[in-house]
Amino acid sequence: MTGTPVEPDAPDRDPLAEDKLLGPRRPIAPKEYYSIGEVCDLVDLKPHVLRYWETQFPALNPLKNRSGNRVYRRKEIKLILLLKHLLYKERYTIEGARQKLEQLRRGGELQGAAARALDSEMLDLLRAELRRILDVLQLPPRG
Repeated sequence: MTGTPVEPDAPDRDPLAEDKLLGPRRPIAPKEYYSIGEVCDLVDLKPHVLRYWETQFPALNPLKNRSGNRVYRRKEIKLILLLKHLLYKERYTIEGARQKLEQLRRGGELQGAAARALDSEMLDLLRAELRRILDVLQLPPRG
């Protein structure tokens, strides 16, 4: 694994599936559709949060398979990361985030904003992992 971020749509590598980068999440192979459980592991959210967001953000509308289960594509995962960034980092309200998404969509900036949110999330995960490593390195030696 390299230290440089890889574009999520790159065919040969998938940063969403690199469990070393994402920490203690289960490894998920690159594929076209992801279950709600897999998405929750990837984005560090609870399923009820995603289901609630689906009721509040019309743009977040995952397909359902033959069994009626939600299936998420990469574009929905990127949107979820953008919503998480807006709501948790920038502290938007639900209504404010809804308006921001609409503003980004109208300006043709939604894809770029989603990619930046993914980059931000990856940086946060890397920082957390580095802190964990530093903590381990600072433990007294076992004797």
